Amino acid sequence: MDKFVITGGRPLRGTMQPSGNKNAALPMMAACLLTEDPVILHNMPDIKDTQTMRQLLESLGVEIEKLDNTSSWRFQAKNICPSDLSPDLCRQIRASILLAGPMIARFGDLVLPPPGGDVIGRRRVDTHILALEKLGANFKYDGVFDFKSDRLQGADILLDEASVTATENTIMAAVLAKGTTTIRNAASEPHIQELCKMLNAMGADVQNIGSNTLVIEGKESLHGTEFSIGPDYLEVISFVGAAVVTHGEIRIIKAGVEHLSMIQMVLNRLGVDMTFVGDDILVSANQRLVIEPDLGNAIPEISVMPWPAFPTDLMSIAIVIATQSTGTILFHDWMYPSRMFFTDKLVSMGAQIVLCDPHRCIVNGPTRLNAEKLDSPDIRAGIALVLAALSANGTSTIRNVAQIDRGYERIEEKLQGLGAEIIREKA
Repeated sequence: MDKFVITGGRPLRGTMQPSGNKNAALPMMAACLLTEDPVILHNMPDIKDTQTMRQLLESLGVEIEKLDNTSSWRFQAKNICPSDLSPDLCRQIRASILLAGPMIARFGDLVLPPPGGDVIGRRRVDTHILALEKLGANFKYDGVFDFKSDRLQGADILLDEASVTATENTIMAAVLAKGTTTIRNAASEPHIQELCKMLNAMGADVQNIGSNTLVIEGKESLHGTEFSIGPDYLEVISFVGAAVVTHGEIRIIKAGVEHLSMIQMVLNRLGVDMTFVGDDILVSANQRLVIEPDLGNAIPEISVMPWPAFPTDLMSIAIVIATQSTGTILFHDWMYPSRMFFTDKLVSMGAQIVLCDPHRCIVNGPTRLNAEKLDSPDIRAGIALVLAALSANGTSTIRNVAQIDRGYERIEEKLQGLGAEIIREKA
């Protein structure tokens, strides 16, 4: 097990480019099951989650190769055997549930152990099952998910929640279903939009991309394609936060700024100014870092909501930034009951945070953070602790960084390239 050793107080300076979006790569990898033709994905992030998904796909018979030491991977799902999947692998990654849609659509059969992922509270999969049943899949559960179907039939589906992965699963099932499928209350995150564009490049007919009502005309079959995955906006904002809390100055190139307007607006309330220049982001060393109160000098609130509102995966980073901003602010994440629990680690570093309940905390800043021995509980809390350590006085250690590796590619190397004092060691 690896750990990071981080000496704080070093301003980040320089230029960096984010990796491909993990949350786009995983459903796109699953979508390769929808055709027997080769599919090439460019700008693939080489991280623990994509490596786990690769193992799952290879266990089904998908041939996968990395092309010429690049970030391009070639997939071919020609000789597929819906065999038993490894429970251990499925427990390592929540995205294993994304195999259901394409496997049922093309082969009519899948036995899937329950998915795993971050320990941030219960993450229901009922929406997936309800939507797939609406398309005609038969489902049984006896310790494993057992899906069977003849050819799926198009349907009018109202998702009971705007779940990202349930939307992705339903889309992938519907593209090979007979007839027209309408998906209402669909999630619309950038990675869902990219998945739809990739599927259309494979011959699918997905309409109203980017909206919460998708219309899909099912096809008899799909063909291969090449597709380039867009930048990971969660990594982009992680580096924005790292620059801000270290009083550094960086340029993030090819940042995908068309998706960042709401995030820019929310961070601006924390006193963070980032400038869009073409598709690049400039973060200056001279940040206001003053929390903007609501009307009447009321304490403001940052609450997560489905896209295009502020995403839950950026809540932990926003909390760390708030510890370095002047003022008081309430954070509210109603989605996951364990998202806020990492704040006790920030308190141990000197932050002034009151955990109101599992979903809400109040942050009062600014406070000087001090080095601490920490453990990463999940991907997003883990990177938030990295940001805290980068700004802290002294040398911190962060254990269990395999959690961070699930979502961030060569994170310590990228930070080192910007001047951070961070090394990876065996714990």
